[in-house]
Amino acid sequence: MTLNANWSYPTAIRFGAGRISEIADACFVASIKKPLLVTDRGLAGMEITQKTLNLLDDAGLGRAIFSDVDPNPNEKNAAAGVAAYKAGNHDGVIAFGGGSGLDLGKVVAFLAGQSRPIWDFEDIDDWWTRANSDVIAPIVAIPTTAGTGSEVGRASVITNSITQQKKIIFHPKFLPTVVICDPELTVGMPKFITAGTGLDAFAHCVEAYCSPHYHPMSQGMALEGMRLVKEYLPRAYSDAKDLEARSHMMSAAAMGATAFQKGLGAIHALSHPIGAIYHTHHGTTNAVCMPAVLQFNKPAIKDTLAEAANYLGIPGGFVGFCKFVDELNDSLAIPKSLAGLGIENPDIDRIVSGALIDPSTGGNPIKMTEENTRKLIIEIS
Repeated sequence: MTLNANWSYPTAIRFGAGRISEIADACFVASIKKPLLVTDRGLAGMEITQKTLNLLDDAGLGRAIFSDVDPNPNEKNAAAGVAAYKAGNHDGVIAFGGGSGLDLGKVVAFLAGQSRPIWDFEDIDDWWTRANSDVIAPIVAIPTTAGTGSEVGRASVITNSITQQKKIIFHPKFLPTVVICDPELTVGMPKFITAGTGLDAFAHCVEAYCSPHYHPMSQGMALEGMRLVKEYLPRAYSDAKDLEARSHMMSAAAMGATAFQKGLGAIHALSHPIGAIYHTHHGTTNAVCMPAVLQFNKPAIKDTLAEAANYLGIPGGFVGFCKFVDELNDSLAIPKSLAGLGIENPDIDRIVSGALIDPSTGGNPIKMTEENTRKLIIEIS
């Protein structure tokens, strides 16, 4: 099978090995003549980034780059990115990298023309309507990991550096005009990043599938996304150069992020404040939280996950699904607790308060309260 295609759902996606070569044409389609490539510090000097800048330069699009992006990007990174965008008289953004580079790039494109502060656009009620939609810059997104799926998302997760809370900034025009999914860009990922990002995609699919909200299109996408992770994440983890596995994991990442329009849940409600306070890797934190959250939600999701287990070829219904998750985590060297992430004596009060105000709580099948959320955090500690 040739893993190469053009998709228009959820946006225009150029999928296939080597398609980074089409970056200049993607900018043309998005009406970008002077792009700013936004990525993180770790990627800035890597070969895949320099190759992309060379392609842009050769096409007469310059090689401007902004990389002052933290692993959990914050409003200070956003302000610096907007300043760089304006100083260079850019007319669009290439969001390049994992979740941090993609999220920050989208925010820079969004904020560059706005007059209100970033927190005025948090994903609360209809706050997104406060934005001037006409001045949002076009975005081309290029993921270099297979996990967050931010390349097909209409929001960015930005940490408030003062309150140490992760906030979701939303606008429909965050959705990039063109996405290039090139699995060759993910080959250089370290094993622990392959594992953490892959399990982030899995968490997106699991939580979307279990969310009580109605969205049958997302439901189907979440289920197939789980299958792809089950079949191909172990292969990508064991052999970095397995392009078939890398390709399917890029698909699973995009599918998970598209599916969670249906909702997320307690896994993300916990991992967001934990990551904001302790700067842990998001996907790995999701994986640590997942086993306990599955048990927490058991009364509401037992039959739902039994159906998923049947589709995935996992015997034993809900119990079998949970066993599979435990074994998958073990095979990918995922810690079993927050202590394994280096978090000793976590500030439970702060995590509880952060979790209960996180938008992800609204999609959890069991209502999260201060009491049951506290017990859940104690269990994963």
